[in-house]
Amino acid sequence: MALTDEAMDKIKAMIVAGELAPGSRLPKEEVLAGQLGLSRSSLREAVRALTAMRILVTRQGDGTYVSSLEPHLLLETLSFAADVSQGHTALQLLQVRRLLEPQATGLAAALLQPDDLRALREILDRCRAAATVEEFVAHDIAFHVGIVEAVGNPVLTMLLQGLSTRTQRVRIVRGSRARRALANAHQDHEEILQALQSRDALLAASAATVHIAGVEQWLATSLLDTPLQGLGT
Repeated sequence: MALTDEAMDKIKAMIVAGELAPGSRLPKEEVLAGQLGLSRSSLREAVRALTAMRILVTRQGDGTYVSSLEPHLLLETLSFAADVSQGHTALQLLQVRRLLEPQATGLAAALLQPDDLRALREILDRCRAAATVEEFVAHDIAFHVGIVEAVGNPVLTMLLQGLSTRTQRVRIVRGSRARRALANAHQDHEEILQALQSRDALLAASAATVHIAGVEQWLATSLLDTPLQGLGT
């Protein structure tokens, strides 16, 4: 194990054990290095890496602190991974989304209120009227987030948003035959909403599965036909 990795593991172990609570300040560098049996250079590298992961936060002139460790901070790196995903990585992210989002959609069928369903209807109307791919994707995201938020689990909402970001979706639509992709998406959205309006959890989950699997299938086919360096996702 690299010394930096070892240092990161030791700091994370202190956080997990409660020795460093969220929001607490790390001991001075020389003290913490001695406590963990690390060189100061290894400790500095570990702190930099954990800061990039949003586990630690450095305050200029004040020291280094444990972050709040809220899920939205820790999941930011997942969003970045989706933004830059290419080829098989993008496909793997879609596969994870397909495992999670249909179940959330099924749960939402019993939880969405009449006002929520009307709001979803309005989003789809705006989605159909979108003049650009970017505008369509913005409404597409709002539709799916509106459904998942009804489940009442912010971590699930953030996780699904991280798996499929606006940047990723724009690239997928542009990489496919945009008109056909948009037409298919509109039809899928209508079927999802109809199932939700009927309070049919199984049908809602199935419609969401078909919707995500369609994009996944297109991407998988593209990987066989085209080296995606130029295509993105």
